[in-house]
Amino acid sequence: MRTFLLTAMTLLPALALGDAIAWPDLPQSCFVSGRPATSEDVDSGCAAFLINVKGKAAGTPIELKIPQYAMHVDEASGKETPVIIIQAEENGEVKAVGYRELGTDQLGAALLREIRLLGTQKPI
Repeated sequence: MRTFLLTAMTLLPALALGDAIAWPDLPQSCFVSGRPATSEDVDSGCAAFLINVKGKAAGTPIELKIPQYAMHVDEASGKETPVIIIQAEENGEVKAVGYRELGTDQLGAALLREIRLLGTQKPI
């Protein structure tokens, strides 16, 4: 009984978090997949960042399913924010993703290590 209660208490925060988030359907357009973002993508809100070196595109797409659901985990505070990944690029050792925050539609960028990928099916 004690083990069951401990397990239930451990799962409650995760269950509550999942219930509190109203995950929308993934977008059918306005994201960047399989290529580096352009300034037009950023200007239109379909990408969150550009990787440029000396004025030329220098990002290489990361093989991820885009768009997809994710949680941005702030490294300093540990705060988790639900997002939809709209781009993923790398340059050298730097792997970055662009995302749209749920509820605000604010764009952001983070290192891939700060992202917990949740896939293309609506999280439960």
